[in-house]
Amino acid sequence: MLEELRTQVLEANLELVRAGLVIYTFGNASGISRDDGLVAIKPSGVPYDGMRPEHMVITDLNGRIVEGKLRPSSDLDTHLALYRAFPGIGGVVHTHSRFATAWAQARRPIPCLGTTHADYFRGPVPVTEAMDPAEIESAYEANTGAVIVRRFADADPMQMPAVLVAGHGPFCWGTTPADAAHNAVILEYVAEMSYYSTTLADSQELHPAHRDKHFLRKHGKNAYYGQK
Repeated sequence: MLEELRTQVLEANLELVRAGLVIYTFGNASGISRDDGLVAIKPSGVPYDGMRPEHMVITDLNGRIVEGKLRPSSDLDTHLALYRAFPGIGGVVHTHSRFATAWAQARRPIPCLGTTHADYFRGPVPVTEAMDPAEIESAYEANTGAVIVRRFADADPMQMPAVLVAGHGPFCWGTTPADAAHNAVILEYVAEMSYYSTTLADSQELHPAHRDKHFLRKHGKNAYYGQK
């Protein structure tokens, strides 16, 4: 079932390893077939070097396992909450990459200080509100998804394909699993640059005109970066 999607999700997971965003069994990537209403996700606690496409677990949007012998990632319910809330996304990635997680642990958004950031994220990468004990103790992963969705009540997830969960770490998404993994790599890159920029000087946010020029030349109907 969904052989191509399983392969795409495996490749997205392996990209996190190649990019140095995960160690051991940290992190997870998933993808969705909107036509089928089914999600493929990394199995829980399985080392990356032994994973194969057939190890990806298939579930429906309610978390019911449709195919697979392994348990799905413990973050499954967070991924499902994002797929249900953001219909434009086709892949979700979660890591504990060092610099992005440092910003999440500091409970600080990653400021948009330069054009490298603006090429991918139209403004500061937001941080969620802290979860309260009741949210943590009951349906923790589903409530993690809920706190992300609340943070995007007045934001476009396609223009800001990443979020920092306070005290936890980053979640990224994209139109495909590969796109989500790509955004996770870029997020870590700009998180590191922003850390050094704010350490070196009292850095200023990029002017909105400069920010939007770089974002919109890559994204949207009038984009002109790259080849047609």
